[in-house]
Amino acid sequence: MLASSLLPSSRLHPSYFVPPINVAETHPRNRVAIFSKSTSKLAFVARTANNAHDGAVDATSPLGIDEVTSTCSDLGDGYVALFIRMLGLDRDPQDREQAIIALWKYSLGGKKCIDTIMQFPGCINLVVNLLRSESSSASEAAAGLLRSLSSVNLYRNSVADSGAIEEINRLLRQSPLPPEVKEESLSTLWNLSVDEKLWIKISKTDILPVAIKYLDDEDIKVKEAAGGILANLALSHVNHNIMVEAGVIPKLAKFLTSNPEGSKVIRKEAKNALLELFKDKDYRILVIEEGLVPVPLIGAAAYKSFTPGLHLWPTLPDGTEIERTSRQPSKYGASELLLGLNIDDKNANLEKAKVSAIVGRTQQQFLARVGALEMEEKTIPHSGCSNDARFTLLPWTDGVARLALILELEDKSAIIKAAESIATASINEHMRIAFREAGVIKHLIRLLNCDDDAVQLAVIQALERLSVSNIVCRVIEAEGILGLLVSILKSSGIAGTMVEKSLSLLSRILDLSKQMQLKFYDGPVNGSEKAFSGAKSDCVPTGFSSTEQSVSKTNTRNDILDSVFIAHLVEILKSSPPNLQEKAASVLEFVALTDPTLAPFLSLDIESGLNSAFQQKILKISADVESDAEDQFYEAYAIEFEEAGVAISAASRLLTTLLDCEEFRNKINPHHFIDLLRGILRSNIPLRNKDWVAACLVKLRSLSGSISSLYPINVEVTLYETIPRLLEQIKTSFSPEAQETAVVELNRIISEGLVDSTEEAIISEGAICSLVKLIEEGSDRAVEASLAILYNLSVDSENHSALVATGAVQVLKRIVLSNRPHWERALLLLRILQP
Repeated sequence: MLASSLLPSSRLHPSYFVPPINVAETHPRNRVAIFSKSTSKLAFVARTANNAHDGAVDATSPLGIDEVTSTCSDLGDGYVALFIRMLGLDRDPQDREQAIIALWKYSLGGKKCIDTIMQFPGCINLVVNLLRSESSSASEAAAGLLRSLSSVNLYRNSVADSGAIEEINRLLRQSPLPPEVKEESLSTLWNLSVDEKLWIKISKTDILPVAIKYLDDEDIKVKEAAGGILANLALSHVNHNIMVEAGVIPKLAKFLTSNPEGSKVIRKEAKNALLELFKDKDYRILVIEEGLVPVPLIGAAAYKSFTPGLHLWPTLPDGTEIERTSRQPSKYGASELLLGLNIDDKNANLEKAKVSAIVGRTQQQFLARVGALEMEEKTIPHSGCSNDARFTLLPWTDGVARLALILELEDKSAIIKAAESIATASINEHMRIAFREAGVIKHLIRLLNCDDDAVQLAVIQALERLSVSNIVCRVIEAEGILGLLVSILKSSGIAGTMVEKSLSLLSRILDLSKQMQLKFYDGPVNGSEKAFSGAKSDCVPTGFSSTEQSVSKTNTRNDILDSVFIAHLVEILKSSPPNLQEKAASVLEFVALTDPTLAPFLSLDIESGLNSAFQQKILKISADVESDAEDQFYEAYAIEFEEAGVAISAASRLLTTLLDCEEFRNKINPHHFIDLLRGILRSNIPLRNKDWVAACLVKLRSLSGSISSLYPINVEVTLYETIPRLLEQIKTSFSPEAQETAVVELNRIISEGLVDSTEEAIISEGAICSLVKLIEEGSDRAVEASLAILYNLSVDSENHSALVATGAVQVLKRIVLSNRPHWERALLLLRILQP
């Protein structure tokens, strides 16, 4: 009867959305009695509910609601209607506060109690209004009641439509705010964010930065609620960019890496949010950089095949044997059992990376033996992921060790997933060294002998990513991989991912520039040098003595002289994309230097392969483009020009090396290659790729003296390679010495007669500003050369406006007035510019 008396109408004042009440009940004395009687019963309900609830309420899971249903029904609907009436805007603030507190406690009784409250639809608007109350108790109770109502799927839309999201957003931006109010408000949004339809609505209120801010709150319940909101909103790809720009990844990663014994709720929600962000390729690297490694979930049953060598003499994870102080075994095996307990002894000189590898391996092997792996991950939701694509995130110490352990299993699908995760995680020197210390390399090379193509491909991809590190690349070669790579390439076609990754790994191992670099420097290529500063060449564990390494290296490198393998590389050079041509040319160059007789090349059609590398499709297309549209064309196809330039540079190095063999020189047509290289020199390939083209042209000219007069190659090399390179060095170099060398060389070229062409290049490249800056800040030699260049430019009156616009006049005046060296030349130039 009371419920039917509520007539929802937008015309009525909110205080009218309450049932009529007996006049006798409105007497203050009666009102106090009723309130006391009801709150005593509601207090019992609250205590019962608090024992059954923890964190945000979720009506989809059993919460022990049936246990408190009888208590709720004893209160009667009349008391609920009374308290709802007391929420009216025309009521005394204290009455409203007591009523909202009573209703909040009542709602904790379970779904039936919530259903009773929701029989009065207008009450939600009154509850939302109380979020603005000056009383923290009333605000907390209002947010708590909304939290209870939003825990039921049926009522989430009603709560959202009442303006609760906007009001909570406003409330959370206030400061200071009691932790209880923050917890209840955030938990309400946590419940609402479960509904996919409300994702967009919550995101539009700019709640993401607020939730991210509360991850740093001191109250753990506030952190859990904020993490839950972020985990739910991360399910929407639209929110990823906002979350990452607000700095959510480091904050969430901290819960997984810095405090492993912290709240399980916040760890779970942080992991769920990061897993969603990890699916986005643009943010994957950011997650890994925070010290988290993706590890595939392969099922606890897969670890049953793991059999650690318990009775073998212990070794470090990378395979390095620990020296035996006594050859006689202990009577009870104590020497093996207690090995490593004095790891902190002053004589134990282990790097931090090795210690982390030992700790990680010990923990993961113990968990595998007791069957505890992947126990927690069973309950982690993986929306949008199939069972074959499920993975988790672990701190790098545990994650690296877990992946190394998976490589020792018998499950091929698990091995493939682990190898792919290793390739994904190998983003910097820190991670690559960590995988090396964990013994991953020896397992990957062992698996490279597998007859399964999918396993081989995953392993090659992992090794290729690991080989970016100079240190790890040397370890990979020392493990005897060259013969395996040669066999794979010989048995494969000339295209495909397997060929590309194998050839990339092989070219990186045989890279001549890296071979020279390793003679002088063994530091990391990129990434965290500070992480493993002790990783030098004399510390690289390979399992071989120095004599064994040299013999192994000689034997394995002889594999690349196989005639079938070389013929296969020539075919790749003839008919492959530029990226493969570059790698094939690099390996062929190494072969040519290894066997100066070039016996394997002379019987092959290497000339056709070089022709194919020099005649790139993008250069043929750009030749037909009109001159006024060249810049737009280059910008549109910048990547294609970059790839073509790299391939041409490698082919030019190869041809330069092959020209040392007289028999090869007699076999080729030098006129043809000179024409090709001259055209490339004039093209729009990157300037850094023209150095070897110019060197090859000069060498061809020197070996073909009879046609030198017909081909003024030196002039073209100067115009299209030397001058642009010097101007680029003057404009971009941070080294004063390099700028000085470049400007002196440029002045020499101008003084030898190439004035007109050089002037045009200086003006078109915008190098006048850099020359003026050198006059003001450079050394005496740089100032003298720069003044000479500007003087040559000033001879043509058409260049005066360009010189004046760069501020040259003011700089020249300062030199003259301060009586600096070369002031006379500066005065002469100043008179020309200001007659």
